[in-house]
Amino acid sequence: MQTLLLGSDDVTEHADLRAVIDAVESAFAADARGDTIMPAKSYIDLPQYNGDFRSMPAYVNAGEWDAAAVKWVNVHPDNPTDHDLPTVLGTLIYSDPETAFPLAVMDGTVLTRLRTGAAAAVATDHLAIEDARSLGLVGAGTQAYTQLEAIAAVRDIEEVVVADRDEAKQRAFGERFGDRFDVRPGSIEDAAACDVLSTITPVESPIVEREWLGERTHVNAIGADAAGKHEHDDRTLLDAKLVIDDYEQCTHSGEINVPWSEGTLTEDDLYGELGSVVAGDLAGREPDDGITLFDSTGLAIQDVAAAHVTYERATEGGGGTPFSLVGTETT
Repeated sequence: MQTLLLGSDDVTEHADLRAVIDAVESAFAADARGDTIMPAKSYIDLPQYNGDFRSMPAYVNAGEWDAAAVKWVNVHPDNPTDHDLPTVLGTLIYSDPETAFPLAVMDGTVLTRLRTGAAAAVATDHLAIEDARSLGLVGAGTQAYTQLEAIAAVRDIEEVVVADRDEAKQRAFGERFGDRFDVRPGSIEDAAACDVLSTITPVESPIVEREWLGERTHVNAIGADAAGKHEHDDRTLLDAKLVIDDYEQCTHSGEINVPWSEGTLTEDDLYGELGSVVAGDLAGREPDDGITLFDSTGLAIQDVAAAHVTYERATEGGGGTPFSLVGTETT
């Protein structure tokens, strides 16, 4: 047997975003049913390189399919300026859960970008107002592009407000999407007033004030992915219908981690996990809801779901490069 090598171009070609959104939604539902196995994300901190490694294994039984994978990924903020490399680099091994054979080794960088956008789309679909037409983005990096593409797949977005300290990034974003959406640069306050807001910054002090948000804004808090990071005013977290992706990860390294560790937020302030909303165990948006907020740390089950879509479509379409990775002799 051979393993399929899927580079970044292969993943981009075969990881259809709409299909990834559906698969990620199925993975969240499976998690709520207890049909996943997802050990805690482990970290290797490397302060001497201003970076870290993270290992993320998981198994998902979505009913129609099951799969297992492990992603080895990093965050090295100095990479773009010092080494001409992306901040995040990932590699994923996708395995047959019945035999453990490594079906594919694939680029995890593009995969991470897509599954992160897909999770925000799932949350937006369940928590945002049905007639949401405007999207605010705080941070105009690579993930902002995926946030727009993914959220526009579940809501009829017309207006996009992009806030970023780098005006060149704002212009580039407008040039990319200006023919499809009414894109304009704006302040964080302008972006926060939109129907949907996605924040994608690695800050450790809140930059989005409670009073800037619209009365029924849905927020996807994406930026906090390590202890100490914190994008939103504590008043927002206390006032919002607060949905998290995973209790252990969010309390350790999600948007809620700082006020949680300080005792400002408690169990009573959490509405529940997104999987429970997707599975129907908890209601999504209700008529009397005001602000809703999704704390997204990024889960290994999302990686498995995105890898499943990529592998299945690549094998159907003849994509990737087969190669011999492990010996299969039994004698």
